[in-house]
Amino acid sequence: MSDTTTLENASDADLAVLDDTDEESTAVSPTSAQVSLSQFIDEFGDGLLSQVKSQNPAVFDPELEKQGEVYQRRQVFMDALKRKPFQAQADAVQAVVKLLVEHNQPAAVINAEMGTGKTMMAICAAALLQQTHPRTIVISPPHLVYKWRREILETVPGAKVWILNGPDTLRKLLMLRKAIGLKTSQPEFFILGRVRMRMGFHWKAAFMTRRTLFDGQALEVAACPDCMRPITREDGDGHPMPVSAALANAILSDKRLKCQHCGSALWTLIRSGRAIESMHDLVLGALKQMPTIGEKTAQRLLNAFGEDMLGAMLGDNVYEFLNLMDENGDLVFSDRQASRMERSLANFEFSIGEGGYQPTEFIKRYFPRGYFGLLVVDEGHEYKNEGSAQGQAMGVLASQCQKTVLLTGTLMGGYADDLFHLLWRLNPGAMIEDGFKPSKSGSMANATMGFLREHGVLKDIYKESSDSSHRTAKGKALTVRTSKAPGFGPVGIMRYVLPCTVFLKLKDIGQKVLPPYEERFVDVAMTPAQQAAYDAMSRSLIKTLKQALALKDSSLLGVVMNVLLAWPDCCFRPEVVRHPRTKALLYSQAAVFADGEVTPKEAHLLQLCKDEKALGRRVLAYTVYSGTRDTTSRLKVQLEAHGLKVAVLRASVDAAKREDWVADQVERGIDVLICNPELVKTGLDLLEFPTIAFMQSGYNVYTVQQAARRSWRIGQKQEVKVYFLGYAGSSQMECLKLMAKKIAVSQSTSGDMPDSGLDVLNDSGDSLEVALAKKLLAEA
Repeated sequence: MSDTTTLENASDADLAVLDDTDEESTAVSPTSAQVSLSQFIDEFGDGLLSQVKSQNPAVFDPELEKQGEVYQRRQVFMDALKRKPFQAQADAVQAVVKLLVEHNQPAAVINAEMGTGKTMMAICAAALLQQTHPRTIVISPPHLVYKWRREILETVPGAKVWILNGPDTLRKLLMLRKAIGLKTSQPEFFILGRVRMRMGFHWKAAFMTRRTLFDGQALEVAACPDCMRPITREDGDGHPMPVSAALANAILSDKRLKCQHCGSALWTLIRSGRAIESMHDLVLGALKQMPTIGEKTAQRLLNAFGEDMLGAMLGDNVYEFLNLMDENGDLVFSDRQASRMERSLANFEFSIGEGGYQPTEFIKRYFPRGYFGLLVVDEGHEYKNEGSAQGQAMGVLASQCQKTVLLTGTLMGGYADDLFHLLWRLNPGAMIEDGFKPSKSGSMANATMGFLREHGVLKDIYKESSDSSHRTAKGKALTVRTSKAPGFGPVGIMRYVLPCTVFLKLKDIGQKVLPPYEERFVDVAMTPAQQAAYDAMSRSLIKTLKQALALKDSSLLGVVMNVLLAWPDCCFRPEVVRHPRTKALLYSQAAVFADGEVTPKEAHLLQLCKDEKALGRRVLAYTVYSGTRDTTSRLKVQLEAHGLKVAVLRASVDAAKREDWVADQVERGIDVLICNPELVKTGLDLLEFPTIAFMQSGYNVYTVQQAARRSWRIGQKQEVKVYFLGYAGSSQMECLKLMAKKIAVSQSTSGDMPDSGLDVLNDSGDSLEVALAKKLLAEA
């Protein structure tokens, strides 16, 4: 599809970026037969729907499949798992397995809403496939690796789980390689963190030094360690490379070269970090990482049991360590110690080996294709980018596995090329069949553009300006620029999305497994002094911005937007606005509130936390300003001053330990948890916080959607309330309104259509920042 905008004058090029060019009116002669689209759908919708269903039958229909022998056998198998899936989850698993097995498709997608149990469904699908595909490899975000292990062990009887996320990943892969050819009836799962998946190894140039005569002079030259012949220079003159030149040679240090004479490698692996001196030190360090064990306790355990015994326990079966007994047969650890360590051991990995060889490359080179039967890709939308290392590594793993299941809550970001690269990595055969294939040089640019033109939305923007260089005739200069816009055509959805995708919403699960969920937008009035200061700042900065845009300088746009959004929440500190390039002073505003004073939004949060505490409910407060404009520390002080117990989750807490960290804080009895929504947007189940308050929303629609559902998940028993706070009369309210519109657009690509769903097709494609900037300049 192609969308052509109206002509724009070159002299207004920069301001045109901020003009709303979507509202084009099309004159249509009224006729007696003309009806509105809504009337047409009301009258003919049922017939159209039945026609679509008959022409495009679903791969799996629960009502038709229920009595089938295959369905019953698979349902009995799932009922025998340690954890039984809900019926809607079981039907989704049945659909995925039927697509992969009966229809022999290479890949399936589970596009399920946040909190529907995508992990559970993937584990059930892998368990059903274990007879023909006994080995399942899972690509997981790094902070969810151990959560995957825990859920697999809690679901599949007799499952063996390998963690391929530590420094001993290479050692484990070498062990697996030795076992190639041995049959196993035990379901095996291999959990690979996506960061570890794409990590390479450390190496350095390797050569020896020898003396040789060259042109009558004795030189120290670099030579091959195997054949001992001198390494020649890369310029092709055959001259030997002096040692001094070899040490400084960028080619030897940047490329893994081979000897020109014998083909031996001129590089060698090196280990990064500090080497462990002994097994004693290694076990000692591992013991001290555990809660309730300090230096003295660790030394006492080592003296009593020895590093060999403790090392074997930690490396093979960490849960034996919890039940460790002394010489009298008494348990070493109390119940309290054991419970705390059990939670910590779920995220613990003990390793005596090192190795940084890229796991995906090792699997590609040294394992037969299909050794891993099923690949499960968690948070699949993270692998949509063409040139990302993790996206390419995922494509390598998908090519080596027999089947692939991709899990996501947001399959598309709105643009057709988001889906193109995912489809190419999941099912390249179908893409090549449709003519979307790489060029002779291996470039995917033409294929991507062809896919966009056929199934996406492209905007051709024409700019016309008078050219004064023509002396004898009038002339105009016309330039055309093509850019992509959100949208995916119905033909593309029918061809690429529906045939391989299972959609599941929380409301589909039913069975009263989820409590009510409510979102509220709250506009908080600023104080008179705060409002006056904001209005003056807004007028001055927008005037300066317009002057800069008139001079073709758009560098102020981001600065002005960030200041106007952040200042109402950060007016307890002086604000100095400078030009990003010249550093010239644009505006200066003194602090409006002192350290001990409470701002209106803080007062609203304080009252909310008090009310919720009285009802026995904890509050999760999100603030996006946790860096330079740190509001987390101030919020903590303000809330604690009124008797509330508060904890602040910071980025310094390792991602893999955040779940355990939050559990410790809940055990400590906190009332409020404050954090940046980016830190908890995926994977964490924060069921203990049924009330969520967004002090600011930020720009990222995906982050807001994910963070808002952290506590509305399977297992939640209390009503979930989500509050979005914004200062009335400020840019924050416009940001919240635009965020709501963008969320509606996002939902339309996940199986839901907003009330004005067809308006999505006419979306301008502006980012939230640009859309907000348009609004500000239009109203200034």
